[in-house]
Amino acid sequence: MYAIVKTGGKQYRVEKGDTIYVERLDVSAGDKVTLAEVLLVGGEETRVGQPTVKDASVVAKVLAQGRDAKVRVFKYKKRKHYRRTRGHRQSYTALQIEAIQA
Repeated sequence: MYAIVKTGGKQYRVEKGDTIYVERLDVSAGDKVTLAEVLLVGGEETRVGQPTVKDASVVAKVLAQGRDAKVRVFKYKKRKHYRRTRGHRQSYTALQIEAIQA
């Protein structure tokens, strides 16, 4: 059985046992979190939500809170002596899917 869930403005296809990295959630490591925005539940019988599937949720365990590798942003204009370097590190939450309740 699999599900498509929406969190942080993105959609993820998940199955039991998967580890996904989502936009930072305000929970601590070791806690359980319930993702209620389930857009589709598939398997033997596929259920598509309009926009979400009623009475469906995904239970996940928070593995870690972290930050991705730095992304360098470099702006440059030729012959104008304009150069700017900026960096960005995106925060994430690592989730391990424990159950899909449909």
